[in-house]
Amino acid sequence: MNQLFKIFRVGEAEAAKISASPDEPHKHDFEELIIAIEGQLEHFIDFKNTVIEAPLISFVTKGKVHRVIPKIHNGKCDMWAIRFKSEFIPETIFQLYSLFHDHSTIKLKEGECFERLVTICKLMSAEMRHETPDLSVVRHLLSALFTMIEAERRKIESSNQVLNKTHNTTFKNFLRILEENYQRPEGVDFYAEKLFMSARNLNNICQQIMQMSVSEIIETRKLIEAKNILIHTDRNISEIGFELGYSEKAYFTNVFKKRTGQTPTEFREEMKKLIS
Repeated sequence: MNQLFKIFRVGEAEAAKISASPDEPHKHDFEELIIAIEGQLEHFIDFKNTVIEAPLISFVTKGKVHRVIPKIHNGKCDMWAIRFKSEFIPETIFQLYSLFHDHSTIKLKEGECFERLVTICKLMSAEMRHETPDLSVVRHLLSALFTMIEAERRKIESSNQVLNKTHNTTFKNFLRILEENYQRPEGVDFYAEKLFMSARNLNNICQQIMQMSVSEIIETRKLIEAKNILIHTDRNISEIGFELGYSEKAYFTNVFKKRTGQTPTEFREEMKKLIS
């Protein structure tokens, strides 16, 4: 996707078109949130295929192999699809990964809370239709949307007593400490010590939940923030790298290019063209 944020609505006509020729299971370089008001969602993810009736929300993290097919049910289909880059909300993206790693789709009840989710989608869509949309407004609305979803998820979780609660709690605590320290040049041992556990156990938990090592998660968080700074400021590359714990510009540039396929300068120039 060559945009930071995109939102669109899927009705009966589009659902019929997608159902007639669905994509093969695939993965993409953006995050995707689906809010289904009416209809059904057939979702293949984590090598399982399920069909869930609306109302529901489904969040697919970047890199997960999946396939989504919206379906008409009782003659109706109405869904919002929201796609965004990780750097669009860098301060909350890992929290989303941890919340949805083992349950990408959540069945919700009709009512005031779900109606508020739909209202926020309409507000974001209206803002994006402006000739020069204010992405800061959209960013705040998207964060509010996920806050409401998390409140509903907690209600469901408290009644269902989620398995592996200890591991999930440890991972959330790791992310909290990471958010406070990712700009420092700290490694796995630092975070393991803060959590009163061995580096091996912390790595095992991260692999189980994210399929990533602690070092990979730390580096990914740094690069998400680097992209955020590159997009929203004119600060030089050396300064950005130093702020994120890279002592040398060349090393920061090499890491950035290895993970993204572009140098920081190339990424900034591409984003400026897209935003303008």
